Amino acid sequence: MIAPRHIAVIDIGKTNAKLALVDLSRLTEVAVLTRPNIVLTDGPWPHYDVEGHWAFFLDGLSQFHKEHCVDAISVTTHGACAALLSRDGQLAAPILDYEHEYPDDVVKAYATLKPDFAETGSPTLAGGLNIGTQLHWQFAQDPSLRDRTTQIVTYPQYWGHRLTGVAATDVTSLGCHTDLWLPRKGTFSPLPVQLGIADKIAPVRKPTDILGFILPEIAHRIGLPEDTTVSVGIHDSNASLYPHLLNQEGAFSVVSTGTWVVSMAVKGSEVTLDPQRDTLINVNARGEAVPSARFMGGREYELIQQGHAESPTAIDVEEVLASNLMILPAVESQTGPFRGRPMRWTAAEPDLGTGARSVALSFYLALMTATCLKLTGAAGPTVVEGPFARNNEFNDLLAAATGRDVFTSNAATGTSIGAALLLQRGARLDKPNMAPLPKNLPYLQNYAALWRSKAGA
Repeated sequence: MIAPRHIAVIDIGKTNAKLALVDLSRLTEVAVLTRPNIVLTDGPWPHYDVEGHWAFFLDGLSQFHKEHCVDAISVTTHGACAALLSRDGQLAAPILDYEHEYPDDVVKAYATLKPDFAETGSPTLAGGLNIGTQLHWQFAQDPSLRDRTTQIVTYPQYWGHRLTGVAATDVTSLGCHTDLWLPRKGTFSPLPVQLGIADKIAPVRKPTDILGFILPEIAHRIGLPEDTTVSVGIHDSNASLYPHLLNQEGAFSVVSTGTWVVSMAVKGSEVTLDPQRDTLINVNARGEAVPSARFMGGREYELIQQGHAESPTAIDVEEVLASNLMILPAVESQTGPFRGRPMRWTAAEPDLGTGARSVALSFYLALMTATCLKLTGAAGPTVVEGPFARNNEFNDLLAAATGRDVFTSNAATGTSIGAALLLQRGARLDKPNMAPLPKNLPYLQNYAALWRSKAGA
């Protein structure tokens, strides 16, 4: 059998839905299409525009195949998302947006069901960031929904099911703060039984498994061969981690950046995770527990810049360091290591579109990331994936604050490379680029120490 070369990757983040075509011979994206991941407000609850995504993906797959030839398909999506399927394989209800907030009585009722953090590594999170919370609320809202639901699939596998007709869940999606999984044991928690869904959760598979072939009617519609394979799929943060599991030795960390900035520590120091600081245990593609911490860094970036980002100059950096201009946490206060704290500037807030604002924001994001790494016992080099990898001020201060080497990935969408590699584990990534040691390192270190003192980090 000839190894696949061009892998089409369905890649759904919280902000955007993407279709990327990865050339496995070069481990690069040769084409990327995107559309906003909007939330629809019709129906019983806020939900994702899955039909809009589906049409977008099919059109893109057809285009990619005509231009490059698609050999296989992989899927990666954000976590905290499950699809409820009825007997005919259709959605039994719209796929709930995980940011939807629930009434206090629902939150309190669920708290009596929630398994202990020490077992699940799943902290109590805002809205529906725990899938268990979502399911509890949905079944309460619609008493007939549980009976109408024949199978429950996690989000990457929802798209795999649409492509192949095969239902599954995967260990990385079940293991990302769902309350449904025991990461250290690799088994379900007691919650599925309590929710009455233990017999409804689709079979658990490894992301590296082949889910199946695309359905004949889809193959004919978009022009792909009927023997086009589809991977089981993977949670997006773990897609960023996966290539480094294949290539790194010893202790290291991966920082996956996007709407969420997720720090994952591999073979680091033993630490006691604090659920009040948004630390958690992820489960990697091998089924192993990975201490992690996160905050909504991409969302915070947008909130501060408001569409007026400005590339800073060396003079802007010098001025911010000289004045100790800082953003103290937390910009998005519902998540992250400083939940519940209101953000504040330590001096007059710079105008929108100024270099000083960009520098102070990049420094803030780096220091939040350094805090997350410390909380997870990170050791060894740090690899930055995603858009922050191209932010020099972020990388400089991250190196200064952690005292460890920072490497950056050139991939336009780091998650797509990891998802594509599910279909060819023998491929090896080029080593990421080591960020040069900043010339102003002592000043950055002093800035980081002062920020930690003011933030109580």
